[in-house]
Amino acid sequence: MKASLLVTLLGLGFALPQIYGLVQPARFGEALRRFPRSELWGYVLMPLGTLWFLYNLRQDQIADFAAFKPVLFVGFAVVGFGACVFVRDFLAVRGLAVVVLLTAHFVLNTIRWVDTPWRLVVTTWTYVWIVAAIWYSISPWRLRDVIGWMTRDDQRIRLTCAARLVFGLLVAGIGLTAIRAAE
Repeated sequence: MKASLLVTLLGLGFALPQIYGLVQPARFGEALRRFPRSELWGYVLMPLGTLWFLYNLRQDQIADFAAFKPVLFVGFAVVGFGACVFVRDFLAVRGLAVVVLLTAHFVLNTIRWVDTPWRLVVTTWTYVWIVAAIWYSISPWRLRDVIGWMTRDDQRIRLTCAARLVFGLLVAGIGLTAIRAAE
């Protein structure tokens, strides 16, 4: 995938849900508040993250781990799918953290060689994802608390959605202009 397409899709994918939050703040806030303990989202995100990680492990060509690859493959599969059975509390947050980390890996590998200083906006944003994903996987209730703060009232929902919408459109604009020109 070209870096310009990826950055544009990331920006639009981040911006578009914010429109719903601006138009229907109460419903948007309620949906966000339900997310951290949602078993449905947990059962979607954790297997998705596990399968994506196993795919990356299968594609990896590091010779130091070649002998251990079958054992690692089985071990990570057991941990990933076992979490769906044994660690169901805040499973959606943990699954989201895994998917975000894998997305960050993909984004950083894709944008690494783009020669423009504007890629640093996306790179910095991606490292923020990494720190947040690690933090929320260690203490998933903190995402619930942040969501609770962001959705305290309709005005705050609209304000935070507007800020995220502007940032998402900025990232999409960077993808359509600076990243595309540097490819």
